[in-house]
Amino acid sequence: MQRYIKGFCMSLGMFSSIPVPRRSWDDNRKNLLLPCFPLVGAVIGALWRGLAEWIAWGRLDNLVVMVAVLALIPFFLSGFLHLEGYMDTCDAILSRRPLEEKLRILKDPHTGAFAVIMLAVLFLLQFSAMCDICFDRWDYAPFAAIPVLSRCCSALSFMCLKPLPQSEYAKIYAQDAKPAHKVFVMIIALSAIAFLFWRTGFSGSFIAAAVILGYASAMWAAYRDLGGVSGDLAGFALVISELCGLMVFAVTG
Repeated sequence: MQRYIKGFCMSLGMFSSIPVPRRSWDDNRKNLLLPCFPLVGAVIGALWRGLAEWIAWGRLDNLVVMVAVLALIPFFLSGFLHLEGYMDTCDAILSRRPLEEKLRILKDPHTGAFAVIMLAVLFLLQFSAMCDICFDRWDYAPFAAIPVLSRCCSALSFMCLKPLPQSEYAKIYAQDAKPAHKVFVMIIALSAIAFLFWRTGFSGSFIAAAVILGYASAMWAAYRDLGGVSGDLAGFALVISELCGLMVFAVTG
């Protein structure tokens, strides 16, 4: 049990900005980073849902400001890690350059115009969906499940897809992946889907489908365009999948 706690703490410290009491790195436990990634989503989702419930219960003034904060919470809790991957991948894909140039842009630390444009589009859609959710809904259970499902998809993409040649990060995790890890992630994903169905009925099934299909579509487009998976591509698909889940929640929740 101690090794799994260690792996979870390592994953939480690496993939979030949440303070972790045990931050020491252990190479012998790095193969647990990806299986524990959905559990990081569970912590983020619990905090996200808790803040939404507090806002709804308190009926705070300046609700629009609080909705904006609520829309940004998952980015703050993840340390903007996946948002950075979203921006880098948007720059690379939308450049419509040859593959070698796209890969160079993907690694370039400078921010391009496409990244800024697509960031504005993301924030606009995220805020719009959150406004509809917060003004008309009182059950925020999907906030707890959406980050779990998106990270299940992300973990499985690392375990199953070919890594980009330039991504040492993806290569390491792909090599360490075991069948039991994939089964564990699938069990967590099914548990999150069951939780959504239990709390919100068929609308929860639509939300889960939106997250999974959103991730699959975004990853397929990026994978086909760039020829492999990397941390940036996984962050790109994760951000889009969570946006898809929120938008369907706003429509059907």
